[in-house]
Amino acid sequence: MSASAALRFTSATPPLAPLHRPLRRRLPSVRCSLAAAPGVRAPPELVDSILSKVKGTDRGVLLPKDGHQEVADVALQLGKYCIDEPVKSPLIFGEWEVVYCSVPTSPGGLYRTPLGRLLFKTDEMIQVVEAPDVVRNKVSFSVFGLEGAVSLKGKLNVLDSKWIQVIFEAPELKVGSLGFQYGGESEVKLEITYVDEKIRLGKGSRGSLFVFLRRG
Repeated sequence: MSASAALRFTSATPPLAPLHRPLRRRLPSVRCSLAAAPGVRAPPELVDSILSKVKGTDRGVLLPKDGHQEVADVALQLGKYCIDEPVKSPLIFGEWEVVYCSVPTSPGGLYRTPLGRLLFKTDEMIQVVEAPDVVRNKVSFSVFGLEGAVSLKGKLNVLDSKWIQVIFEAPELKVGSLGFQYGGESEVKLEITYVDEKIRLGKGSRGSLFVFLRRG
């Protein structure tokens, strides 16, 4: 699924995640129950509404200010239906596509700046969360006719009932037949504000809003 979300794609900014800080200390790994916590299901029209508002916006880049506010308003409504302790729910596992971020550079760093978007055509932004505590982020792109991708693998830790921390290894960049790692470890934090069988919402420690759509 911020990812600066969602789930580092440059040496300075983590992909799919809202914050990059020096690594400080290790925390306990997440342990998840076998069933989602009971709760009132969100009205389907709310889920459909937020997806319709972000569709065709290049993950939020093309939205005007009032459009971002509309997404935030629906996300706030969905948050009222969030299950208890979402970090312990198996619903967080799976393959997620980043379909929206309120801050364009949060999921993808320099690759998603105005200049970066001119050079690198983003094809996919994927976050895979695997039980019990593995996160894999990947941005696929094309540049000058070549296919490329930036990938990271991280360890998921629980901070409290809604907040998670992911400690990522150094990112790997591949363009065509060339590939190499660069940079070092990074740390990202994300609050899970809503999750169900279809979507997951997250908020970074600096306020970036992420919308993830489940794949498959």
